[in-house]
Amino acid sequence: MISITLPDGSVKQYEQDVSPYDVARDISEGLARNVISAQYNDKTVEISSKLEEDGNLVLFTWNNPEGKKAFWHSSSHILAQALEELYPGVKLTIGPAIDNGFYYDVDFGDHSVSDKDFKTIEDKMLAIAREKHDFKMRSVSKADALSFYEDQNNQYKVELIENLEDGDITFCDHSTFTDLCRGGHIPNTGIVKAVKILSIAGAYWRGDENNPQLTRVYGISFPKQKDLKEYLELLEEAKKRDHRKLGKQLELFTFSQKVGQGLPLWLPKGTALRNRLESFLKHAQQKAGYEMVITPHIGQKELYITSGHYAKYGEDSFQPIHTPKEDEEFLLKPMNCPHHCEIYNSRPWSYKELPKRFAEFGTVYRYEQSGELHGLTRVRGFTQDDAHIFCTSDQLDAEFKNVIDLVLYVFGSLGFENFSTQVSVRDPENPEKYIGDAANWDKAEKAILNAASDKGLDYVIETGEAAFYGPKLDFMVKDALGRQWQLGTIQVDYNLPERFDLTYKGSDNELHRPVMIHRAPFGSMERFVAILLEHTAGNFPLWLTPEQVIILTISEKYEKYAQKVLNLLENAEIRGLIDDRNETMGKKIRDAEMRKIPYMIVVGENEEKDNKISVRQHGGENLGTINVNDFTNLVNAEISKTLKEFK
Repeated sequence: MISITLPDGSVKQYEQDVSPYDVARDISEGLARNVISAQYNDKTVEISSKLEEDGNLVLFTWNNPEGKKAFWHSSSHILAQALEELYPGVKLTIGPAIDNGFYYDVDFGDHSVSDKDFKTIEDKMLAIAREKHDFKMRSVSKADALSFYEDQNNQYKVELIENLEDGDITFCDHSTFTDLCRGGHIPNTGIVKAVKILSIAGAYWRGDENNPQLTRVYGISFPKQKDLKEYLELLEEAKKRDHRKLGKQLELFTFSQKVGQGLPLWLPKGTALRNRLESFLKHAQQKAGYEMVITPHIGQKELYITSGHYAKYGEDSFQPIHTPKEDEEFLLKPMNCPHHCEIYNSRPWSYKELPKRFAEFGTVYRYEQSGELHGLTRVRGFTQDDAHIFCTSDQLDAEFKNVIDLVLYVFGSLGFENFSTQVSVRDPENPEKYIGDAANWDKAEKAILNAASDKGLDYVIETGEAAFYGPKLDFMVKDALGRQWQLGTIQVDYNLPERFDLTYKGSDNELHRPVMIHRAPFGSMERFVAILLEHTAGNFPLWLTPEQVIILTISEKYEKYAQKVLNLLENAEIRGLIDDRNETMGKKIRDAEMRKIPYMIVVGENEEKDNKISVRQHGGENLGTINVNDFTNLVNAEISKTLKEFK
């Protein structure tokens, strides 16, 4: 007999070789019908796998992220079989599950594939799925695995297998199809009821532009046709909210090939919006005791060697800048923290002067691959709302909690109410990924877990997701479409103070190391604006939007009255403009709607005579005719409701 522990802590006894499916059926027939994947002792297994030792079992359905991963990974196998049958001689490479769906990278050889072929591929996949083939895992010797793919003349799979250890190689079979695979599948193909091929793109083998270019086929699948319909509707809404489209429509930012890929140019309206975001955070930071600093856009290469960034980010950075002086090299800075360490190091400190909180809107540069660039969400030059707190170990808990409060204030003021948190810790099996000793890592991870628990955050622990110099608390925000984004981050770092020999004089008159907290509530201004654009569909909070009011004149006779109204609004610190074009009122309203201006004020004969204004909200609601004072009170009350003071 073996003991199996379930997530609720209960322990059940079963005969050896029981399967996760058997356990699910023992719990309830309903669970057995819905379980599609499982994890045993933190390892993904098939629900038909034989369990031979005591352990912890977690069962997953479609409603769990792990269940979706197994579902989409299995669907990538179905896609691969469909492509092999439709395009004889293709060479398959890898086909993982991704956040929304799956893809398969394929060398199509002489075949060509376009969006005209998507329906044919979908139909073939569904035909295979309806046959309800079981997914079956089997171990294969390295020699047999190599022989299998050498017979197919598939150099890609051969290369993958050559890097695997004999005894760790498994194949997955279903129908007449076999693929190299580690496992993690649904029971059979019949669970897949709906599929959609979404797009195709070029992809270099193993992400190296010196390797052959493959075709990446993206798809998604669901257990119900209704789920696919809802997803496609969501996709259409996402297209409407695409920040690249809205950024152009609202005249916020642009890109220029002459300036360079991934280097955004902020237009006047976008700059005004960005400046308001910066002012908002600077005001809150000032109340929280931060001091603003400014650092240069470059630094000597030695600076980033000392910090460890060159070893970790060197390949993703712009190449060193060589000066006329022999052997002198500079880098465009990939991070602000080394510069802030040197600011701290500019003078001695006493424990009585700590904590020191240095904040900067600092622009950093990383040479992202051109194929990975995407609007403002993936760029080569971006500005972080960076700050670094240097404190004593005794101050760490309070300082970390204060930063959590600041992040929550930012989210609340900008309408991000649906979020979760994760504590990202090191991977103990890959210590070479990190710098610093284990004792400091233990202290840092414990500090974050304690602070997150004390603040009542509902967090998950993600092993292996820590920064190379320390663990972190990440805030995962869901937008209006239910998509999850990583925004604010707070990190505890014992390592950079060691590497930069940072010290303070303690009450014992001895030198001690400060602890360093890295934090960025926005993450980066570029990415934050992109996410905010898509979350709000361009309908920004009233306090933030570039243009709060537009005054529409019925004819040129009322331009003076319109200017008088505008002056009254500006005196009340309300941002507005006048549309006095010789156009119909209908066109002026449509244009204002397209620009997503929150309020439209119409002025004509009656308004001027009664010294009032007619007010219409974005979206079409008429608020009637009111006096200007009542309107300014309405606007300011709405702003105050959203934008509370940081305490």
